[in-house]
Amino acid sequence: MDRFDRVGRLAAYGAALAMTPYTLIKVSWVVGAVAGLLPIGEGFGLAGWVVLNVVTICMAAIGIVMALALVRPWGMRIPGPLVAFVAWVGTGFLVPILPYALLDSLLGLSSGGRGHHDDDGAAMPGWEAALIQISFVGMGLGLALALPAYLRRRWPDAFTGRVPERHEGSTRRVMWAVGVGAMIGVVWLYWAFGGTAGVEHPADQHAGERLLTGIWGLWALIASVATWVVSRGRPARLARWIPLTLGWLGTGSLFAWSGWKLPVTLYVALAHPAGVSLPDNLALAAALYAAAVATSAVMLSALVREAGRA
Repeated sequence: MDRFDRVGRLAAYGAALAMTPYTLIKVSWVVGAVAGLLPIGEGFGLAGWVVLNVVTICMAAIGIVMALALVRPWGMRIPGPLVAFVAWVGTGFLVPILPYALLDSLLGLSSGGRGHHDDDGAAMPGWEAALIQISFVGMGLGLALALPAYLRRRWPDAFTGRVPERHEGSTRRVMWAVGVGAMIGVVWLYWAFGGTAGVEHPADQHAGERLLTGIWGLWALIASVATWVVSRGRPARLARWIPLTLGWLGTGSLFAWSGWKLPVTLYVALAHPAGVSLPDNLALAAALYAAAVATSAVMLSALVREAGRA
């Protein structure tokens, strides 16, 4: 076992441990809401609040199991496609959080209020917000170190070699996905820098939300460029692992966050919950999220084909 593998194994255990506080906090929210001891999130009924938090508890549990699978012997026996999909979604959720957490802590974009709000709309004390952020950052860092070590053990040839100088050609579907992904990234960056076209309530845009939108937009552009490089083989003889790794993270971010935001946007658009509003034009936002989910899946297929060439 070399140093890289040892670091990866320690990071996997650290990721599982880091996600534990988030899971326990979410369980306490469900139990407290059902027992009438804790408030329900703004804009939610009891049933909706419980369902939403149970979903996030299940996601956290999957993350913990995934982290342990990267280091325990039984993880090598899980079917490869299942491991790859869960890792793709998990890193897509968590890796974009790392620059957001760093910039948010440096710029203090989420400070200044009396309390903190989780994405579910729940007001919470500062210590809970801090533990939740530690859980996400710890899991993201852990996966960023543990996943490459696992992939190297299981598929040692997938990221070796160089991208061929010329392929037999790229499908039109992949090129359309690259173009749509780049367009989505440009739109999100436009909103992140204060653009108001397509924003229904500009005054409701907060600096932290614009920062996260900008990070999503940047990863969307990275995914599109990486997929184009892999599909066209340019620049010639580039190390294979560079576009595959960047494409993996970028498409994962597109799929995971858009797949999460799409049902939330549709719920707000169709149910009109009291006290809940989004700054974006809901129809446009839903269309972008749906397009992001579809294009990320198409771009991932191109990356998987290139990895299979090894």
